[in-house]
Amino acid sequence: MTKRIKTEAPLEGMTRRNFLMASAATAATLAAARALLPSGAYAAPAAPEVTGAKLGFIALTDAAPLMIAKEKGLFEKFGMPDVEVLKQASWGATRDNLMLGGEANGIDGAHILTPMPYLIHTGKVTQNNQPMPMAIVARLNYDCQAISVAQEYAGTGVGLDASKLKDAFAAKKAEGKEVKAAMTFPGGTHDLWLRYWLAAGGIDPNKDVSTIVVPPPQMVANMKVGNMDVFCVGEPWNEQLVHQGVGFTAATTGELWKGHPEKALGLRAAFIDKNPNATKAILMAVMEAQQWCESLENKDEMAAIIGKRQWMNVPTADIIGRLKGDINYGNDRIATGTDLYMKFWKGGVSYPFKSHDSWFLAENIRWGKFAATTDIKALVDQVNREDLWREAAKDLGVAAADIPASPSRGVETFFDGKIFDPANPSAYLDSLKIKASA
Repeated sequence: MTKRIKTEAPLEGMTRRNFLMASAATAATLAAARALLPSGAYAAPAAPEVTGAKLGFIALTDAAPLMIAKEKGLFEKFGMPDVEVLKQASWGATRDNLMLGGEANGIDGAHILTPMPYLIHTGKVTQNNQPMPMAIVARLNYDCQAISVAQEYAGTGVGLDASKLKDAFAAKKAEGKEVKAAMTFPGGTHDLWLRYWLAAGGIDPNKDVSTIVVPPPQMVANMKVGNMDVFCVGEPWNEQLVHQGVGFTAATTGELWKGHPEKALGLRAAFIDKNPNATKAILMAVMEAQQWCESLENKDEMAAIIGKRQWMNVPTADIIGRLKGDINYGNDRIATGTDLYMKFWKGGVSYPFKSHDSWFLAENIRWGKFAATTDIKALVDQVNREDLWREAAKDLGVAAADIPASPSRGVETFFDGKIFDPANPSAYLDSLKIKASA
């Protein structure tokens, strides 16, 4: 039911003294709100069409911008006090609830694997292959995922070079045993990082291993009972695995591709169309939360907040190390003060580069999720709404230095020397030896 608010004429019943006092208080409130912003003063946008929205998240460190925006009252600050940030059991559940939508007890948007909005938008992963228009409106983080290996393979010396597992995997298969590689969602980022790493080491992920789907919070428990040989997931689950002595980190994904995009903020296109001002308000709240998350001085508080029961239900000790770039790989290798920490803002992290989405689509063409004839540019233009990010950034008063000039970050280089030119995805695909069509 719509709440009706009674209003009066501006000066009716007010003395000049009361009016001046009220005006001064309002000005002070606005000044205080602007001072709280890391980026400075912002231009107040039009009022949101709704006061709430339902946003999903998976228990992962990279969902922190949504958790912090809720905890710090930032949705309320931008006129949406009724935003709900709702835990999802798996990426499959996230998809299903997005299909329902918030008005049907689902969700309106989510912390999401970057390729998922494309897979949902085209109906590749939906029931009856029913397309459901989606949009990516921001990137949430860079780096800080990892590939973990069971303790039984510690003697192989496997690390960034996956080829050291080749003989061990072949021997296990020769014994009639299945080699299982776990990821979080078919065609999602973890699936693609895992496949890239294996293929670069000469291991065909379609032939030499069996890929299985396991929700992120269940990875450690499943490796503990021997359900998989290797997995790829976000934090804090790789760090928790090491702390429990169940396995070790072979490589972080930032070592595969330094400064790589990871999760996104995805929204149903129908929600955006119906609520453009609310969309901007959500974006502004999340972007301010990203700025807060980026600050080194906030890391300890951040780890304590997101580790709480309603968010990740994980000890701070399992979160804080890799959040700061201190990595205990678990195989007698410890690296401190690295640049492999999770990034939330500086260097254009929050901006959803179209060129990055192009790589994810190219990789999903590589592994058969999309047809080789897919028009990558056209599909990216349908789903990637970087224009909305720019509008929100302008109203938020984001410094010009933090707003990328181009929707392309340009040519990207990977750890194995492969090069991806977003202007020529076909050349990249042609350079790859192991792929679904090979």
